[in-house]
Amino acid sequence: MQQETTHRSVHLLSQRGDARSVARTSLPGNPLAAAAARRFTRAALADWTRLGLVATRGTDRLADDAVLVVSELVTNAVVHAGTTVDVLVRLDAASDDDPASLVVEVADHHPARAVRSDAPDPGAVSGEPEYGRGLHLVAALAASWGITYRPGLKAVWARLALDGRGAAEAAGAPRRGVRAAEILAPAPRRSVRDDRDWTGRGALSFLAEASDLLAGQLDEDMVAALAGQLLVPRLADWCAVWLDGEAGPEPRLARVWHADESALESLRTALAKDPPRLPDERRGAAVSVPVPWPEGEEGTAVACRLTAGTRPLGTLLLGREFGAGGDGIGVTGGFNAGREGQEQGGPGVPDEVTSLIEDFARRVGLAIGAARQYARQVTISRVLQRGLLPAQVARIPGVDSSLVYEPSDEGLAGGDFYDIFPAGSGGRWCFMLGDVQGSGPEAAVVTGLARPWLRLLAREGYQVGQVLDRLNGLLLDDATEAAEAAALMVAAGDGGISDNQGQVQGQGQGQGHQSRFLSLLYGELTPLPDGAGVRCTLACAGHPLPLLLRPDGTVREAAASQLLLGVFGNVAYESQTFDLAPGDTLLCVTDGVTERRSGRMMFDDGDGLARALAQCVGLTAQGVADRIRQAVHTFAEAPPGDDLALLVLQAQ
Repeated sequence: MQQETTHRSVHLLSQRGDARSVARTSLPGNPLAAAAARRFTRAALADWTRLGLVATRGTDRLADDAVLVVSELVTNAVVHAGTTVDVLVRLDAASDDDPASLVVEVADHHPARAVRSDAPDPGAVSGEPEYGRGLHLVAALAASWGITYRPGLKAVWARLALDGRGAAEAAGAPRRGVRAAEILAPAPRRSVRDDRDWTGRGALSFLAEASDLLAGQLDEDMVAALAGQLLVPRLADWCAVWLDGEAGPEPRLARVWHADESALESLRTALAKDPPRLPDERRGAAVSVPVPWPEGEEGTAVACRLTAGTRPLGTLLLGREFGAGGDGIGVTGGFNAGREGQEQGGPGVPDEVTSLIEDFARRVGLAIGAARQYARQVTISRVLQRGLLPAQVARIPGVDSSLVYEPSDEGLAGGDFYDIFPAGSGGRWCFMLGDVQGSGPEAAVVTGLARPWLRLLAREGYQVGQVLDRLNGLLLDDATEAAEAAALMVAAGDGGISDNQGQVQGQGQGQGHQSRFLSLLYGELTPLPDGAGVRCTLACAGHPLPLLLRPDGTVREAAASQLLLGVFGNVAYESQTFDLAPGDTLLCVTDGVTERRSGRMMFDDGDGLARALAQCVGLTAQGVADRIRQAVHTFAEAPPGDDLALLVLQAQ
């Protein structure tokens, strides 16, 4: 995950004041979000002014600044994260550290995305395009601002002093005479374009900006949306993007963009009737294609085929003028764009602009191809993950249980695994929490072996220590077979180059041994007579030690540390047995909890996990799990960089 920098403050702003001074809303991540956020912010300030929570004097200036800030932050979130946007506006009373202030906070649900300093703003509703002016304006207007990470989201906040002083004035510098209304005013759309702007450095700068924006997108619909925003109104008055289906169905109209929002729906209706058809021999070039306009008229547009290598992905269509004919540019399985100000049959698009559009279409095609490849990999990994982990964990009679599992990367199979299952007759229930060295496919292979083996050994009647002994032997046998297979591959290539052989041998041995290490906490529970709790027998092999919380708040380790599994043979693993009385809580975690870092500190330094567990007296198993999870996430600003898993068992 990418860590963001927090400016001027590293702590989540505390909420002060009553409920009337906080306003929240959630907005869809679409082009109208910025405009809706501006209206929401003005309405909140108007309500607070009417209630007397904000002084009437200076309200207009504060509202202008707040609207500018929220517009910039929402624009960043929509363009660069593409998720639902949460907007919070809050009045904070004066404190020892801060004056009375207005706090604006915008959160998106893609914390891996970096906060950009400038970006096209899709929030225009007046028919004119808007562009983001950059977070440097937020810094200039706000007394302080920063970035806060929470589970699953990233929030960018700004604090505006109610006395109207921004960061520059707070530092002793005079405020420049720049009004928010002037900064927000979009640049007028030019009635006549000068295509000479797109020769030389102008084209190179445009392509560099486009490449930068497109390269960070892993969703094909977001790529299509960005393509439209980049082209309109710079090169065309409207554009459309068709995307071919994976299995070969008819292309779908993924995105339509127009400089005049009032013409958007009629343009979409006209283009949706029939996607542009491009001749196969012109797949890489921009060609003129007919476009059906309303009321039976017909115009032309420029079209380009979107491809990744030789694989067709869609069409890009560009046009100059909609509804009365005109020249344009389009791409099938791709993009189509048009320009105003040219009558039907008039001069065409200059060669320089055509070449620029072809280069741009190639970049769009590559970005869509990469997004589809990523989507396929994520789908495969999720299917694999579902197969490696139990669909649901069993409920143990007389025991309240709660499980938290958060892989560090939702797109990859993690190395942590867990299970709770009945072990045959006699009322025995088994539980496990393990962590395979590494992540991704290599870790998934070991997880796919370890969990079924543990279930089989438990149901064969082996005791806890014996189960670990045999699992250790199975892992070593599997590693030996993998190393022997790698050696045979090297031997079969004896006639090849020795350097390559050495490389193969090193890779085979490294993968055969290292990927087979794992830590494991494994135990079994049996009910005690007369509902007096359960008897727990467990063993810990190189895993963070489980902690036992008594109702009086005392916490102790519940097992002894032993060697990792898959390292050495002839190891006799031992187990510990104790009773869980009603109200006793057993906490089991992986190293994603204990080794969570904040600078040089780890979460479990100085028995941090035990201290956090001691604060959970009286909570249910679910409450304990939630409390520990929250403590782990708030320990550092950046999202966790490792898989996080914890299991709570509480006797009833």
